[in-house]
Amino acid sequence: MKKEEIFLSDWQRILIGNAPLEFMLEVFLRTVVIYLALLIVLRLLGKRMNAQLTITEVAVMLTLGAIVAVPMQVPERGLLQGIVILICALVFQRGLNLLAVKFRKVELVTQGDVALIICDGALQLNEMVKSQISKEQLFGALRSQHIRHLGQVKRAYFEACGLVSVFQYPEPRPGLSVLPEKDKELHEAEVHDDKFCACLQCGNIVPKEEANRTNCPRCGCDTWTYAVKDKDLQEAEMQLQE
Repeated sequence: MKKEEIFLSDWQRILIGNAPLEFMLEVFLRTVVIYLALLIVLRLLGKRMNAQLTITEVAVMLTLGAIVAVPMQVPERGLLQGIVILICALVFQRGLNLLAVKFRKVELVTQGDVALIICDGALQLNEMVKSQISKEQLFGALRSQHIRHLGQVKRAYFEACGLVSVFQYPEPRPGLSVLPEKDKELHEAEVHDDKFCACLQCGNIVPKEEANRTNCPRCGCDTWTYAVKDKDLQEAEMQLQE
């Protein structure tokens, strides 16, 4: 469109475009057809498209968004081309899933692998770097599952779909708090363990007297903080002492 053909007062062009008014009805009909075709394709793609998406599924969703826009709005393009491309996207995704089921290497390349990011109440920093998940992102995921400190966590896995799966100890141990550092009030309300300290970087737990004279044996960090223990554990210890 040429510069001299653009006028801010041309409301018909701004609202409707250069297509005739009758094309609005055609846009409605095109949208209905493409929308129904998209619903059918999404249904055939499987239940996982409604859950947390993998990398290949995100790619398919973005592709679908690009596919459906043109046939609905561009008068020069027919509906059949859009439907054919939708079917191609369906075949590609189904084919990749089938190959991933049969061949482990294909699954690893297209969807990624699970990563052990917490082991025995301590962060696995190397795995976190490989998985590109920060400590605050991990702590946020733990807080959403009502985890208060790392001493509750026996294993945590960063799944290929982006979820964090947590397996807890039957009886929690002392551990590093996962509360936000700026929430001073909640930190003060936590029960501090008198016998152990926690590595501020990886959450490894060592006796207090050892923390005063050594770096963390897991990550080499020289900064220690208090370890948190559950209130019910503190009450049980008091009952034993009585």
